[in-house]
Amino acid sequence: MTFNWITGREIDEKLHRLCIELEYEFRPKIIKFLIAHFDMECCSDFSCFHFNVDLVSKKVTLSDDTPLLYLQQIKPDFNKKMEMALASH
Repeated sequence: MTFNWITGREIDEKLHRLCIELEYEFRPKIIKFLIAHFDMECCSDFSCFHFNVDLVSKKVTLSDDTPLLYLQQIKPDFNKKMEMALASH
């Protein structure tokens, strides 16, 4: 699983720490979501999934680097789930 950070500016130490904290917060939620939607045959370590974390617009989205088959299967549900997760920030 890869996170692409979109910050809108150069990353300083404080922003770097925030990115790490957010990744630790989002990673378990995303893994639970993926396990619920896929059997382990698809990509057992979830390395084929890529996510964009846009700190400017405060959105986590599936990246186009994720295989199209997986994007099509989960994109609507994923977007709803992550909107709820980000609402608390």
